[in-house]
Amino acid sequence: MKKRLTAALLSMGLLVTPVAHAEGDPIALKIQSMTLREKVGQLFMIRPDALEGRFGPAELEDNSITGTTEVSEEIKETYANYPCGGFALFRKNILSPSQLKSFTEALHALSGSPMLGIDEEGGRVARIANHPVSFNVPKFPAMGIIAQSGDESQAYNAGRAIGEYLTAYGLDIDFAPVADVNTNPKNPVIGDRAFGDDPNVAAGMVRQVVLGLHESGAASCLKHFPGHGDTATDTHTGYAETLKTWEEISACEMIPFRAGIEAGTDFVMTAHIAAPNVTGSDEPSTMSYTVLTEKLRGELGFQGLIITDALAMGAIREKYSSSEACIQCIQAGADILLMPYDYFEAFDGVVQAVESGVIPESRIDESVYRILSFKNGRQGTK
Repeated sequence: MKKRLTAALLSMGLLVTPVAHAEGDPIALKIQSMTLREKVGQLFMIRPDALEGRFGPAELEDNSITGTTEVSEEIKETYANYPCGGFALFRKNILSPSQLKSFTEALHALSGSPMLGIDEEGGRVARIANHPVSFNVPKFPAMGIIAQSGDESQAYNAGRAIGEYLTAYGLDIDFAPVADVNTNPKNPVIGDRAFGDDPNVAAGMVRQVVLGLHESGAASCLKHFPGHGDTATDTHTGYAETLKTWEEISACEMIPFRAGIEAGTDFVMTAHIAAPNVTGSDEPSTMSYTVLTEKLRGELGFQGLIITDALAMGAIREKYSSSEACIQCIQAGADILLMPYDYFEAFDGVVQAVESGVIPESRIDESVYRILSFKNGRQGTK
């Protein structure tokens, strides 16, 4: 009976195996001294704009509106009540090289040492290199074009150069490389962001981008697990799925992800795609214990940080409230909750879930330990 109950709790993501820490472990001791709100805050990575009252959730997603570009007193006051573990920056948060450097310094100076990330893939997704104000940084073609060259050194050089200018501007994490295999010609969102449709070619390129980023001091983030390349719709706007079995995914999509994990990637970003022939349901992979804990943690052996794709995207927002989404992602095994549609609702919902026993506090501690370990390592490189 006890074994069956344990298995059931594990399947729902409600039971956490305690992580053994050495006696006197400074990170474990730090967690013991943190309040619940401080710990919950570490799990969120948000837009800095979310802390300003002049922006509602809809305005946060509107890229035509200039966003937050400095740390105001209002941000500091809001952050004191709703702390977060990190910030994701977009073009709307960037005005000039000097402004970006000052902004990242001010964000890093907030309590809890927020980590800072940005999408800088090369090609059409490059918030700094494609900025209308010149940053005098190298611009790289889409990764699909680099893959066509067959020259893995080009992927390494791109990763290293991008990482060098990101770290120079105070950014910690590049949400790259794209580890998807672009096998579906009807895919509206991946395309040449991926290293083509050959998983073995993609694997070598992904590995080199990870190594190049790490050589420069930047952290890497593989995306979008378990692979967004074989979908015909875009999770930014609504439901998307892959009908492949896990065996089929393992023979294709997992090849680049395994290569990136073996190269030491710091993060893996989840996709909001459903995989009904893997999970038995239409739930997004982001919320699937099977996908995140059993497959990514268990089968692939990934020990780094699992970060969700943006939780304000249509595939999530159309079906789940911000608090529901975040609670289910934590139960599935995610460490970092990226940009929920309503940050305050999400934050309060997770706190209440812990206080009511829906989420064990030990589950929160598990993720906080990983996050603080990453931050401690980052501080050691600066």
